[in-house]
Amino acid sequence: VHLVESGGGLVQAGGSLGLACAASGFTFRSYTRGWLHQVTGKEREFVATITWNRRSESSIDYADSVKDRFTISGANAKNTVYLSMTSLKPEDTAVYLCAADPGSAGRRVVHYSYWGQGPPITVPS
Repeated sequence: VHLVESGGGLVQAGGSLGLACAASGFTFRSYTRGWLHQVTGKEREFVATITWNRRSESSIDYADSVKDRFTISGANAKNTVYLSMTSLKPEDTAVYLCAADPGSAGRRVVHYSYWGQGPPITVPS
């Protein structure tokens, strides 16, 4: 399993950014996919997750801090999951990590089996 992220960067408060996580090594909807972030010196925190049932229906969950501002989505043909971020705040500044799990990791950070490198996002105050 290999996860490669793209996107990120510096954006002013109130602005928008997008992240993409391209995966290989597994079938698109067979794994739970997540986005988590980490501030230097702190533990990784859950941001958003998407998973699919056997009917390919998606189930999505967000951390309260990003609900109504961030959107997670997936593209089957590209085995890619996206995170669209709007109304960014200085407290969103972190390294954003893409993750995947063959089970139902959901909000449980330690249950994710595979991780990307994580592009940094900086929102100056």
